[in-house]
Amino acid sequence: MSDAEIHLTYLNHPDVQALAMTDAEIVAAVEQGLRAQGLGQATIEPRMHLVPEKDYPGHFNVLRGYVRTLGAQGVAGVKTVGDFYRNYERGLPSELAILNLFDPKTGVPLAIIDASDITDMRTGAVTAIGAKHLARKDSKVLGHIGARGTSYWNVRLLDAIFDFDEIRVHSRRPESRDAFAARLEQDLGKKITVTEDWESTVRGADIVVEASRLEKPAPLLKTEWIKKGACVIPYGTNSAVELSLTDIMDKMVMDDWGQAKAGPFGALRAHVDSGRFHEGNLHAELGQIVAGLKPGRERDDETNLFWHRGLSLSDIALGSAMLDKAQRLGIGQRLRYR
Repeated sequence: MSDAEIHLTYLNHPDVQALAMTDAEIVAAVEQGLRAQGLGQATIEPRMHLVPEKDYPGHFNVLRGYVRTLGAQGVAGVKTVGDFYRNYERGLPSELAILNLFDPKTGVPLAIIDASDITDMRTGAVTAIGAKHLARKDSKVLGHIGARGTSYWNVRLLDAIFDFDEIRVHSRRPESRDAFAARLEQDLGKKITVTEDWESTVRGADIVVEASRLEKPAPLLKTEWIKKGACVIPYGTNSAVELSLTDIMDKMVMDDWGQAKAGPFGALRAHVDSGRFHEGNLHAELGQIVAGLKPGRERDDETNLFWHRGLSLSDIALGSAMLDKAQRLGIGQRLRYR
């Protein structure tokens, strides 16, 4: 038996913040993972769910994957993220996560990273990349439902691409949506419109993002509010859209079709279960579009939908980019594994 020492890198939350990942670095890393997926240079398995107790207000997601194009020999990874929608009552984020990175040839652990920010950043990046390919290039009005951690990066990275004239935001709790808008105004340097209902947020918007935190499915976003030619991106844990939403779509895209039937959650869970959304009317996976294998938007009058459930590949690609930057800057702790 070998007595060789093995060390890994630990990046805690202050370390991740100290990296100060730029918008461009985040998007580039996530695009690399998507491109690898589209070209068949990655392995992804459907997410798994752990519900500790049915009466607890939340669950865990476990995401697993491998990206061959990262570094010299690729990187494998597993992320575990809690999704506990009432954590605000305890002063905690609703989503707290850990990402483990591994050498795919030996199984040696490479890093343990606080992935709470990674979850937020990569989700925003996937939203933005999806809109870049599926929304009109001249989109100027964003309607955003939800104010959780991922929502900030949705708006920030979308605005970096489209430079919106109007950004509308709404969430259930006034204190949450007001604080969300204030942070966006400070960081983006533009006026944010806070709305008091879903309809005024969604109606007439060029891009609609639904990132709500519902306790159970409820059709709060009405299909009739969707503007012809809009891009709709719903990804709430519990569905907030009507079954008729898919009826008006010209193109429907997912991050990974294998995730469509993974677990009981998801914005289009009922659409898949009822046969309204199936592999036959799936236009493409986003990675295929990023890799140039399938077209994105082809006409201004297309009404397009992008459903993303969250890819381990995006977590791994962004986590790997963070690990590389941390090693260049000397950030993080070196821990002995054995």
